[in-house]
Amino acid sequence: MSNIASNLKFLRKKKGLTQQQFADALEIKRASVGAYEEDRAEPKYELLRKIAQFYDLTMDELANDVIDEKWRPQPKSNASNLRVLSITVDGDERENIELVPVKASAGYLNGYGDPEYVAELPKFSLPMFNQGTYRAFEIKGDSMLPLPSGSIIIGEYIENWHDIKPNQTYVVVSKEDGVVYKRVAYKFKEEKGLKLVSDNKTYEPYWVNTEDIIEVWKAKAFISTELPEPSPEPTMETLTSMMAQMQKTIKSVVDNK
Repeated sequence: MSNIASNLKFLRKKKGLTQQQFADALEIKRASVGAYEEDRAEPKYELLRKIAQFYDLTMDELANDVIDEKWRPQPKSNASNLRVLSITVDGDERENIELVPVKASAGYLNGYGDPEYVAELPKFSLPMFNQGTYRAFEIKGDSMLPLPSGSIIIGEYIENWHDIKPNQTYVVVSKEDGVVYKRVAYKFKEEKGLKLVSDNKTYEPYWVNTEDIIEVWKAKAFISTELPEPSPEPTMETLTSMMAQMQKTIKSVVDNK
């Protein structure tokens, strides 16, 4: 259960605002402020983000922390600051899932923050993803087999990179590598960034520096026109390759301790 209602009431009073003054500042109705503070309704995503910006908080802090006189915000690094993300909504104010095709990946690096660019992307919705912010990315190549090239990964937006969990897969958008779908080896390290690993062990792991990372999306589902085939019996060549990769992984773990 969120703490939005009590937090909104505390923050408004601490700032010395009446409900009407706060409503005017956010360009909403005073009755809506009362409903939010009395926990009779919750602000929709876009308004919640606007409120968080108004109080210089993250949305996670606003929704989940107990904000009172004893509360102190966590120090915000570049990786945990609130980011402005362009989205689109349907006629019922529900967020769309925008699709970034392979051919649009290069343009996405320049247009990800441009509302007009994002509005031009193909968009769709899925009933199981009606809460949160999602985007779909078409992947290419064989680095994440058994997912074939051309699969579409549906990712949930990660606002705070310290929430990234090891051994799970993410779409990482970076200045250097563009849009890639990889598995994360370790938790995010402020001084180093993210170590990305391919499920196809013929590809070497690599680091993406913090300053190069633009967006991170946690993989929640995929869409593919190719159904999975039974795994073939391993050959001597694949076993040798796997052993070599295991030795490199063990050495990397030891070197990073």
